[in-house]
Amino acid sequence: MTAGAADGAVQATVAQVAVDDAQDTEAATERRRRPPSEARRGVAWRVLIAAVVAVIVIFPLYWMLVVAFSPRGEVFEPGLHLWPSTFTFENFAGILADYPVVTWFGNSLVIGVIVTVVTVAVNLLAGYAFARLPFRGRSAIFLLCLATMMIPVQAIMVAQFRLISGLGIFGTFWGVILPAAAAAFGIFLARQFFLSIPEELIEAALVDGAGRLRIFLQVVLPLSRPLIAVLTLLTFLGAWNDFAWPLIALKDNELFTLPIGMLYLKNQTTPDYNSIMALALISVIPMVLLFLLFQRYFVQGFSRAGIR
Repeated sequence: MTAGAADGAVQATVAQVAVDDAQDTEAATERRRRPPSEARRGVAWRVLIAAVVAVIVIFPLYWMLVVAFSPRGEVFEPGLHLWPSTFTFENFAGILADYPVVTWFGNSLVIGVIVTVVTVAVNLLAGYAFARLPFRGRSAIFLLCLATMMIPVQAIMVAQFRLISGLGIFGTFWGVILPAAAAAFGIFLARQFFLSIPEELIEAALVDGAGRLRIFLQVVLPLSRPLIAVLTLLTFLGAWNDFAWPLIALKDNELFTLPIGMLYLKNQTTPDYNSIMALALISVIPMVLLFLLFQRYFVQGFSRAGIR
């Protein structure tokens, strides 16, 4: 091949590369200028699915509000009543006057707060021990703890009943509180969260002469606010809505919690579903307030603990 032919081939190749680069640049500019229709359709489908799921989740709560503020007996009238014919507080006034709702509310609050404080403290200590304290059989004990999550609660109720009866706390608040003093899922969540804390911080504290308890209180806990928020919300929610075990462990009407109180209303000779829905609405209010209080830590706590 002559020198002229070689130069011509090189120039042709360079020209082709330049043309290809120009076409790629033009195509990229066009993509940036006009989003693909497939992407728009994908976003529209996601929004539609989210809206349908939101309606399915919210509608029972909306129906509870409608029945709670509707006149008595309207729920039995034919047709679907999506709005009260007349807003009334008669249902709330009736249950507050006829039943010890304030006492039931206070009982649920006392049990929920004590169970939450005790359970969160135990879960944090146990999770820290499994995550950062080396001891013999740590992995085996942790796996055994996780295995208890597969045991149905109903399978151990007889053993729990015999235990609280032997301790002499049957029919008291402590008979409800002590069996819930720890939770395997909470221990697992705390362990996963503490594993995400840099080991260098703990080693630096050990070099400075801090003990394990001081490290836990002054180094680990200040970094664990999202975890504490998640454990607090989940534990209080479980204790507040617990029905089966308080129904077994409590025998005095004055010690009933709100879920048992709703069953008590339902078992009346002529159950008033408007009043039941009003009591259910009262029981939901603390959960909504607690979630609004801790919502900014909720997702952060789950994500840092490795739960997706």
